[in-house]
Amino acid sequence: MCKSGTHQNDRYQTTVPETVRRALQLGKRDKIHYTICPDGQVVLTRASTPADADPVLGKFLDFLACDISNHPDRLQAIDHSLVQHLQALTEGANIELDMPLSAGDE
Repeated sequence: MCKSGTHQNDRYQTTVPETVRRALQLGKRDKIHYTICPDGQVVLTRASTPADADPVLGKFLDFLACDISNHPDRLQAIDHSLVQHLQALTEGANIELDMPLSAGDE
């Protein structure tokens, strides 16, 4: 069962109610993350930043998320022939995404 609440703020700042702070285990300096669903619902979660997170990549992903949110009309489907071509190029490649890069790969 979900609980909900409302809050009005004239300065466009977010005040997180105590019950939500406890549920998300938020501290004073913790950041929050909003996910806006297609049906208009907004999901609030505790933002986590791994110690080894790339700040540039994070900013780029934030930029993409904002651009997609502001301009959904710009999204285009990927052509099926391009997908097939990419699959052919990577066929048989063994990629371990969690494996650290070697000195020569960095």
